[in-house]
Amino acid sequence: MNIELAGHYGYRRVLKSVLPSIGMVLITSIYSIVDGFFVSNYAGKTAFAAVNLTMPVIMLVGSLGLMIGTGGAALTAKLKGEGYQNKANRVFSMLTFFGLALGVVTGVLLAIAAPIISLWLGADEAMMNDCVVYIRLVMIGMPGFVLQMAFQSFYMAAERPQLGTKMSVVAGLTNAALDAVLVWAFDMGVTGAALATTAGCIVGGFFPIYYFRSKHNRGSLHLVRTRMLWPYVRKACANGLSEYVGNIAMNVVGVCYNLQLMRYLGEDGVAAFGVLMYIGFIFVALFIGYNIGITPIIGYHYGAGNVREQRSLLRKSLVVIGMAGAVLTLISELLAEPLSQLFVGYDEDLKQLTVDAFRLYMLAMLICGWNMFVSALFTGLNNGIVSAVSSFTRTLVFELACVWLLPLFFGIDGIWLSWPVAELVSLFFCAFLIFRFAPQLVSREKVDCTDIDNSDS
Repeated sequence: MNIELAGHYGYRRVLKSVLPSIGMVLITSIYSIVDGFFVSNYAGKTAFAAVNLTMPVIMLVGSLGLMIGTGGAALTAKLKGEGYQNKANRVFSMLTFFGLALGVVTGVLLAIAAPIISLWLGADEAMMNDCVVYIRLVMIGMPGFVLQMAFQSFYMAAERPQLGTKMSVVAGLTNAALDAVLVWAFDMGVTGAALATTAGCIVGGFFPIYYFRSKHNRGSLHLVRTRMLWPYVRKACANGLSEYVGNIAMNVVGVCYNLQLMRYLGEDGVAAFGVLMYIGFIFVALFIGYNIGITPIIGYHYGAGNVREQRSLLRKSLVVIGMAGAVLTLISELLAEPLSQLFVGYDEDLKQLTVDAFRLYMLAMLICGWNMFVSALFTGLNNGIVSAVSSFTRTLVFELACVWLLPLFFGIDGIWLSWPVAELVSLFFCAFLIFRFAPQLVSREKVDCTDIDNSDS
């Protein structure tokens, strides 16, 4: 079943349109923590800490695909809204091939530099070998990981979001099944977890290439022969830069969390933070999925010049995300203990540390969805600069400052409160960005929104 980008969106249609994208990212986030579950319970907390220590760098590289996909999906949707379907197919195709090449190059470079990267991340002697092994094996699947991240957004632009959900299920089952076999049954530890992740990335990244080139493709985007039109590649990457900047900032902040925790609590602090990251990623996946689904819709109506529908999408999104944030905050407070038990129940002191951290850290869920949506909103409006500023300040400025400053006043609790405090400050800044750079969405005045050449060449 296809989902059309055109037409009016009431609450029911908004939810129907974004649910497949939410399901896709939610499933991806769930299987991404399978490694952590198996490694923690069957390889021990040292191996678990090693995986958590290297994860920010792996996500940093994989997020190049998110930059290409979100920026490219908004651009192709805008071109479709303007009536340029052939150009949309060509842009989609060149961005796919560009992402593949980028994944190969970055994968090779990181595999070579794995020991240096592990030292830079703060790995001690006990963790070093596990860190290097995990990075090098996961880099084999990096081209697939970059493509998988990119296609998450393109499924919605192609009006086939259900396909993304199905592919996430297949890739997730591949990862989970191999984790059970390699880590649990064959006791391969970090090596088994890395091989399972790599297999899942290859399945999730390369099957869509076959689909979008085949006669079975019923979506509105197709992979076609095309030469590289670098202005459009640059436009897409600049438009999606906010997502990449946000991920750079998030992973840099993650490294700083680990450095602070190694300083204050040692290995146990990193392990506890790993649990927060895994569970937090599942919760945040709801907002990421919503943004992936809504961005091409905003981009389409931006291309069509339908300001009234853009305003409507803004209002409805703020309501839906606000309600979701309240529910997730309540769930996180109620389930802090059982979720901590699932990962680190084998160590009572570590479990209690994780529970206490969970109840402070997850307070950010009440606010973060709104801030994340503002970045997606400006991506949909093809304003990559403001979108990037929103993501950059929210994480690399506000949260990084909190990570280093709050512990000076509140000790360990200051580390766990860094995310909630940063999100609260960001909320006011994001409101300012909307009123300053998208006045057409908060007033009745019509504003000229054209910003790229419309020639179909």
